[in-house]
Order: sequence, then structure tokens, then C-alpha cells
Amino acid sequence: MRIKYTISLVFFVALVIIEKENNIISRVSDKLTLKQTPQTTLQPSGLSHILPKHNASFTTFSKTNSAFSLIKRRLENYSQHKEVVTRGSKHILLLATTRTGSSFVGEFFNQQGDNMFFLFEPLWHVEKMLTLETGGTNSTASAKAYRDVLQQLFLCDFSLLESFIEPLPVNHITTGLFRRESSSSLCQESVCSPVIKGVFERYRCRTRRCGPLNLTMASESCLQKEHRAIKSVRVRQLENLRPLAEDPRLDVKFIQLVRDPRAVLASRMVAFTAKYKNWKQWAIDGEVPIDDDEVRKLKGNCDNIRLSAEIGLRQPAWLRRRYMLVRYEDIARFPMRKATEMYRFAGIPFTPQVKSWILKNTQASKETSGVYSTQKNSSEQVEKWRFSLPFKIAQVVQKVCGPTLKLFGYKFVSSEEMLRDKSISLIEDKVFNFV
Repeated sequence: MRIKYTISLVFFVALVIIEKENNIISRVSDKLTLKQTPQTTLQPSGLSHILPKHNASFTTFSKTNSAFSLIKRRLENYSQHKEVVTRGSKHILLLATTRTGSSFVGEFFNQQGDNMFFLFEPLWHVEKMLTLETGGTNSTASAKAYRDVLQQLFLCDFSLLESFIEPLPVNHITTGLFRRESSSSLCQESVCSPVIKGVFERYRCRTRRCGPLNLTMASESCLQKEHRAIKSVRVRQLENLRPLAEDPRLDVKFIQLVRDPRAVLASRMVAFTAKYKNWKQWAIDGEVPIDDDEVRKLKGNCDNIRLSAEIGLRQPAWLRRRYMLVRYEDIARFPMRKATEMYRFAGIPFTPQVKSWILKNTQASKETSGVYSTQKNSSEQVEKWRFSLPFKIAQVVQKVCGPTLKLFGYKFVSSEEMLRDKSISLIEDKVFNFV
């Protein structure tokens, strides 16, 4: 009988230890100045409820032995952490939405050279994994996942991102990292593994023939770079990224790229025809049902962009000297000037290599200026939308995105003649203080 009570007591104590251990780790994880090695597959406790199915076993405790094993494993992982030295390193997060020119602007940092580790849309995997059957995502869950993945990537830790890649990487090797070829850092010789015959990699490097991406090698390369930059169109609210700004291991600068919502919609209607078929039909019909879900979605997107910008421009203590707002239209008209400002804001030397790329890629011919191309005659792109978007559609955007247009200095059009008249600029001269 005594043995029976003893076993019950041990089981109860184990459960208490598990709960306390989870709470302790959750409280101190953001304060640790230690880094998880690339080989570690530890999941942050705060994400356990939204991680992919293949990690479900980490959250199931059916046996006492499993519970004690988990505690031991987590403590061993933390004891094996190595300190990340980030003194002097800069971390740049380029925030935008789709069709705002973020791929083009991202190249300003991708072309920096050997002292910059650049990642192109790593959150694509997170969004894909968390997408619901309805086509949307749980905003609370996705916001936390985006933040935690970005935080780890800025520390050159790919282990959490691995959890969202499908199929799951084997021995930290993947053939499916989204748009690998858009990151020069992931196609350099130091990260280029041998080609494996018969193994297909969807996003292959263009600069050299490389085999599947070894994320451990990527992590090692990242740690050797002085600065790190990430481009993302998936973060909805700047406020959700506050823990990054307050992380003592990081020196994050947020650059928010915005564009006239009317131009964004016109571009999306061309690039994402299937998703915007309702808008295309409304453009033909000349009438837009203002209470339609698509219109409400447009308003929600505009509101999110505006709210983030309002927080950034207000410069709260946690964002002081960390936020910069840039209009795509200003970059398109004055690319070298704006790039110089962005580099000055980030605290990084503006290299001749970047300057050369900008000169070459802001005066591209029509033959090279495709929908997804980063080579464009940038000054022409600013006005192009005015001749493809019907006036009725422009009016709807002005109605639901009015406050956003006003904040960013975009003029309203009152007639189709005004919309088409290139002699009338729709861009106010406006300075956004960011220091």
C-alpha cells in the first residue's frame, strides 16, 4: 500500500514540476542572452499549440518517464546554448505588403555583399503552415509565430523555421526553402552543398549549381556576417514586434515600405488574377458592392498599414530611432537618394556594389520589366497604374482607405480626367521624420 501511495505521489510531483518548468522557461526565454545551436530542435513553449502536426509529440505527456525525459532534454538544450555576440551588428527588417515594390527594395540589402546576410520571405513557410481551410490565418497565433521565427533568424538560428517547412528537413537539409535563389547569402560558395543526382530542388540558385540547402551551413554563414536583413510582407502589425526591439541581443531597425493603395490594388489585379477576379469583374461592370468581403478585406489591409505607421511615426520609447517610413513612389523617383537615407538610418556603409546595382536596375527596358522582375524603369512604374485602374475602382479605394491615403500623402482624384492626367501629380511632397 505504501508503494502505491509513493508512486502516486511521484506522479503528482512530476506533473507539478512539468508545469513549473514550462512557466519558468516561458518567463526567462526572452531574457536569455544565449543562442540555440542549429542542431537543436527545441520549440518555444509559447508556440506549442500552433506548431505543425509532426511536433505534436512534444506536447503530449502520457507517461511519467516521458515527462522527466522532456525536462532533462530541455535543460540539456539550454546548457548547450552558446552566447551570441551581436555587438556592432545591425538587424534590418523590411516590412511591407504584396505589390509595394518590396522585392526591388529588398535588393538594396541583398546586394550589399559579404558583410550582409539577407533572407527573402522566410515567413512564407509559417503562413503556409498556419493557413486555415478558409484561406485565412489565426491572427493571434500567426503574429506570435512570425515574431518568434524572426527573432531566431536574426540570431542565425534556423531550428524554429525548420518546424514549418514541408516536407520536414532531414538532418537540417531541405530542398524546398521558399525563393532560396532570391537570397545571395544562401547561394554563396560557403552554403553551396554538392548537387545530388536525381534530387529536385524547386528554388535553385542561379549563380551556381548547388544541392539541397543545408540549414546548419546557412546558420554558420549567417554568424560570420556582420549584419542581417530580412524582407517580409506577412507581418500585419508593428506592435507585435516589440519584443524584437527590446531584445538586448539584437539591434533591430524597422523600415516600413508603403505604396498608394490604388496602385497596389491595380498591381494585384494583374499579378493575382484568380484571387482578384471579383475586382476585375467589378471593373468591367462599373459597380462595386461596398459591403462585399473583398472590400472589407481591402479596408482591413489599409487600416493595418496605417496603424503600424502611426505607431512608428509616434516614436514610442521602444521604437525611438528604430523606425523609418518609406514610400515606394519616392524610391522609384529618387532611388539613390532614398537608398542612401535607408543605409544611413540602418547605420551600415553604403557600398559601391549596391550603388551599381541601383543604377543598373532602375532604368531597365520594357523587355526585362516583368510582373515579378526587380529590373524596372522605376520612374515609369509610379504612374503606370493610373491608366489601368477604372475610376470607379479608384473611388472605392479612396472611400475605404481614405485615412491611409491622407497619412502617406497621396492625393484623391475627383474625376476620370484627373486620374489620367499625368501633369497632375498624386504624390504630395512629404517628409516623414524617422530619427
